[in-house]
Amino acid sequence: MACILSKLVVVLVILAVHAACDSSGLDPNFYVNKCPTALEIVKSGVEKAVANEARMAASLLRLHFHDCFVQGCDGSVLLDDNATFTGEKTAVPNNNSLRGFEVVDDIKTQLEKACPLTVSCADILAIAARDSVVLSGGQWWTVQLGRRDSRSASLSGANQDLPAPNSTLQTLITKFKLQGLNQVDLVVLSGGHTIGMSRCVSFRQRLYGLNGDANPQNIDNNYLANLKSGCPSSGGDSNLSPLDDVTPTKFDNHYLKNVQSLKGLLISDQILYTKGQSTKNIVDYYAGDELLFMKQFAESMVKMGSIKPRTGSHGEIRQNCRRMN
Repeated sequence: MACILSKLVVVLVILAVHAACDSSGLDPNFYVNKCPTALEIVKSGVEKAVANEARMAASLLRLHFHDCFVQGCDGSVLLDDNATFTGEKTAVPNNNSLRGFEVVDDIKTQLEKACPLTVSCADILAIAARDSVVLSGGQWWTVQLGRRDSRSASLSGANQDLPAPNSTLQTLITKFKLQGLNQVDLVVLSGGHTIGMSRCVSFRQRLYGLNGDANPQNIDNNYLANLKSGCPSSGGDSNLSPLDDVTPTKFDNHYLKNVQSLKGLLISDQILYTKGQSTKNIVDYYAGDELLFMKQFAESMVKMGSIKPRTGSHGEIRQNCRRMN
């Protein structure tokens, strides 16, 4: 009997280990022994950055998204160009748009002091995204860890794979599907636009049409007038408007309610409600229950964070996130 119980305990332990690790080979306990203070160091760096500028939470969340959608969650988005190498920072969706690189640099510096060449830049992005959401009022989730950093980047991949703010619904669905993400993931991860700002150049077409002469469709008239006051038909490309003008720094489900009210800032936001019945139903479902939205957002973030990670002996652990070792 004792022998049977002993074997049962072993089986349960094995099952628990497999449950903790996801199918991509990542493990939330990856740094428990290698660098016990890793998560606290990242959290401290994010807290400092968000306290200095609330908008930084959205910027760090977006960095992780833009990293994972181009050749997987591998830190490639952080690599600087040099004389012999072209990274992803100058891609159309990233250029003069992505922010937070200095925050990642500061966190990496502290991690290198504590645990040299141990914590990857890709994992920093994953942890920082979670901590940014939590600091903004969103739900905490367990981050799978153990990603390694790439020794490559893809400018063409960034231009092709990242969804544009004026994408059609079918383009959005296809680009998410190519990453193993479904329509629930599409709607819920788009809900990350509940925090952050967008530049006029990214939503001008929503206000004035493709050539500045079209009659805007599916947009609340008062909202349209307010947006036009800060985003002219020409010029002012970098003028900012909140993606959620009700609670712009709070992580909640108000983005979805805005979309229901024809107040989605980006074309790619609003078409989730006006161009497809299935995505409209998903918007309605999560707009009606904030707790369910929070829970699903966490699950979809874990799913996105598991896109094609480099593990084992693949890639490297960069000493400086901006360049390969």
